[in-house]
Amino acid sequence: MTYLVRSLILLVLLYPCGAAIADDYPSRPVTMIVPFSAGGPGDVIARILGSAMSATLKQSIVIENVVGAGGTLGTNRVAKAAPDGYTLLLMHVGQATAPALYAKLPFDPVGDFAMIGLVTDVPMILVARPNFPAKDLQELIAQIRNAGDKITFGNVGLGSASQLCGLMFMSATDTKLTPIYYKGGGPALNDVIAGHIDVYCDPATGPTPYIQSGTIRGYAITSKKRVATLPDVPTSAEAGTPEFDVTTWYGLYAPRGTPKPVVNLLVGALQTALKDPALVSRFAELSMAPVDAERATPEALEAFLKAEIGKWGRIIKAAGIEPQ
Repeated sequence: MTYLVRSLILLVLLYPCGAAIADDYPSRPVTMIVPFSAGGPGDVIARILGSAMSATLKQSIVIENVVGAGGTLGTNRVAKAAPDGYTLLLMHVGQATAPALYAKLPFDPVGDFAMIGLVTDVPMILVARPNFPAKDLQELIAQIRNAGDKITFGNVGLGSASQLCGLMFMSATDTKLTPIYYKGGGPALNDVIAGHIDVYCDPATGPTPYIQSGTIRGYAITSKKRVATLPDVPTSAEAGTPEFDVTTWYGLYAPRGTPKPVVNLLVGALQTALKDPALVSRFAELSMAPVDAERATPEALEAFLKAEIGKWGRIIKAAGIEPQ
């Protein structure tokens, strides 16, 4: 008996009436799985979003960090979870890069999920150790070229936002950096601050307070315009490298087969949360913003995810990275 047939039988037996399920949903706390470490950008976003959505759902949303394999462990946990709306996934652009990075994924990034909607596009910030001599991005690029591959670059591993940002930066500037691998964004950022590695590229949620305090210098942010929290950090286009264009977008997912009425409730809770003044303010403090309502839909997320799978597949192949 195929997996699809078993899933259909399970749905018929357990969920005979979607409307009735929606009437009772949610009757207990909802778990939102984040496939990355506590304290990282995804974790911070999940906690802000979960708090805002719980106000609409009238149930708490518990954040669970399931770390490992570039985010695929946590993602697979949700793909295999009961399709009842009580297990959700908040995943970044890694949902789109996984097919090109892994030879045998245990899940289909599109087909094994019920889309809920996009949440936010987080710009990336390129930073360097406090005593790095370059005063701007073009000087930084020149020094990297002169040093060959001696400049070290913090990297949180296969499929991480930092790895993708590094690939895009090297592609856009025709440079080569030597990756230094970390288990999480926090340790990598700490080592930049301490001067143990040269360069790091992180979602804006991480380096913002350290740039504001002058602890490290931000060389470029990959947003379309400067952000209010970091007015002195130029955009990559302003800094002379418009090709350095990458954001860490986040989407919200449920397991495939989640009843449509439950998905609709979650979409409504997501859209309400993204308009919550407290969420908007907190996101702004972290140099990001919620997506517009038309992007916080299942249709928009699915179309965007499919486009991103194609885009990153080409970039990763061009970088010569073989699927693991």
